[in-house]
Amino acid sequence: MADDVRFTQSVPAEVEAGHHSAPATGSRLALLTLAALGVVYGDIGTSPLYALRECFKPEYGIHPTADNILGVLSLILWSLLLVVSIKYIVFILRADNRGEGGILSLLALLLQQKRREDDKSKRILLVLLGLFGAALLIGEGIITPAISVLSAVEGLEVSSPALTPVVVPATVVILFALFMVQRYGTALVGGTFGPIMLTWFITIAALGTRAISMRPDVLYAINPVHGVRFFIAHGVAGFLTLGAVVLCITGCEALYADMGHFGKRPIRIAWFAAALPALMLNYFGQGALLLRDAGAATNPFYRLAPGSFQWPLLVIATAAAIVASQALISGAFSLTQQSIQLGYSPRMQIIHTSDRVAGQIYIPEVNKALMVGCLILVVTFKGSSALSAAYGIAVTGAMAITSVLFAVVAVGRWNWPRLQVGLLAGAFLIVDLSFCLANVVKVTHGGWVPLAIAISVFTLMTTWKRGRVQLGEIHQSNSLPLTDFLKSLDRNPPVRVKGTAVFMTSSIDGVPLVLLHHLKHNKVLHTTVVLLSVQTTGVPDVPAAQRLTLEPLGQGFFRVVATFGFMEVPNIPKVLALAARQGVPIPPMDTSYYLGRERLVLTGTAKMSHWRKILFAIMTRNARSATEFFQIPPNRVVELGAQIEF
Repeated sequence: MADDVRFTQSVPAEVEAGHHSAPATGSRLALLTLAALGVVYGDIGTSPLYALRECFKPEYGIHPTADNILGVLSLILWSLLLVVSIKYIVFILRADNRGEGGILSLLALLLQQKRREDDKSKRILLVLLGLFGAALLIGEGIITPAISVLSAVEGLEVSSPALTPVVVPATVVILFALFMVQRYGTALVGGTFGPIMLTWFITIAALGTRAISMRPDVLYAINPVHGVRFFIAHGVAGFLTLGAVVLCITGCEALYADMGHFGKRPIRIAWFAAALPALMLNYFGQGALLLRDAGAATNPFYRLAPGSFQWPLLVIATAAAIVASQALISGAFSLTQQSIQLGYSPRMQIIHTSDRVAGQIYIPEVNKALMVGCLILVVTFKGSSALSAAYGIAVTGAMAITSVLFAVVAVGRWNWPRLQVGLLAGAFLIVDLSFCLANVVKVTHGGWVPLAIAISVFTLMTTWKRGRVQLGEIHQSNSLPLTDFLKSLDRNPPVRVKGTAVFMTSSIDGVPLVLLHHLKHNKVLHTTVVLLSVQTTGVPDVPAAQRLTLEPLGQGFFRVVATFGFMEVPNIPKVLALAARQGVPIPPMDTSYYLGRERLVLTGTAKMSHWRKILFAIMTRNARSATEFFQIPPNRVVELGAQIEF
């Protein structure tokens, strides 16, 4: 399409070098650490609500005996240490793309590596893996708000069993309200995230410490031998219990994705100083409670609290669950923005909800889809235990894909020794795939939900990318070389009228189809003609100095190429203001924008199956208009239709 964004893997040296701000220190570091505690650890921080409880569900056949309790606690502790502390905090956070993290940032980092003809198929496979990992995270973004809020509200069953019928309706109301306020942005409530989660972590640490003081022998679970004995004693059942243990490390991918907002140091400090100690104390506290009362396994988290504190704990837990949900919802917005800029998603309306924080965005289409998905899950599954079966598949799949991409970047980009990377990534994958295999048995019990969501999103992303490539090739084959076009104008000059015409094109070669249509039908050209291309690089943001390249072509023609990072939203009026400062006559009130509106006729020779063509045509019709996406003044836009055989 002539008005589409083009993704390029080439990165200017100045851009790749980055422009990081100085490391935070003092009070600024403390504020960033508090904010990171609220946003980054919302998901993993609320896992005590349901993780240990799920390990003793009847389906596993694991009864809360002393040996089993110590074994499960040991598995939880060492999962937190090995997966979160070592894999993500120590190693994965090193894979930053100019400060940004997340699976798509990792994929973009991989694509910046030099191409070789012999590894084309390998690159395609890695790209597909990265896209499927991103699709799994979208699925996690739908499940997390549902399970977090539902498990928090289930505290009503402990406080007052008579209120059990209220749990699902109350959860629906809270989630509906949460999604309705997204349009106002997180700026107004974002400042409370840190204090809320700090209160949460202090509360769960205190409850855990109180219980541990009554049964200090629970601390024997620190010894990993208890975990090994648990596996030996229970065999397959013990291995399948990993499908519940993995719930204690949900949120790792969100931790990585939010790196760009806070930086590595605040995230690491928040984990080791607050989140990890509080989680360990609470899990061990729940274990100590079970050592005293095995019947508490139905909901060990809420039964940690004395009766007088049940209602305050319910309020704190619900607030923490909302924070955890908000972090995943915001992450879905950010992930979608990256997908659009990298060319894997149609244009959508992106609204910036903060004048000061670039990362705070709102995407109405995504918000509506997440809300509908969450509400359907709550009404369908009706309980957090049922939802937990759907949770592990998305988490473990994304974790395994991150390990693979990290290994490729470590070898290909950082030149780490292959043997060391192989051993490290192998260790990561053994853990990741063990968790993943333990969750496979849950596919028929709800695990199909994230897989269905991921496959659907993956199909949409790959169809859009493939369709854009095919459409670009069609345009290229029908395009007229620019030098021939200019020579023809020299031989048969058309009427030139005052003003400037901007023709947007996804290609930096040839003549835009919309320009040829304009000249054919209107038989005039403006005095100044700007051929504008928007490209997206594999880095998060591009400094203003490298934003624009400009080439005078003669006869009043100019080629302008605007480069944006995948975390930025293009603003065409600002781009043209930069071009005007470089000498291109672009008076705002005397400039017209010419965009192409294409109608696809599915009878052409595009190399796609027919069902993909139909899907691509539907996505094209429903994509946000270029006028809105590129923030072009609508009263200055002229659209010319074209019929494309696809």
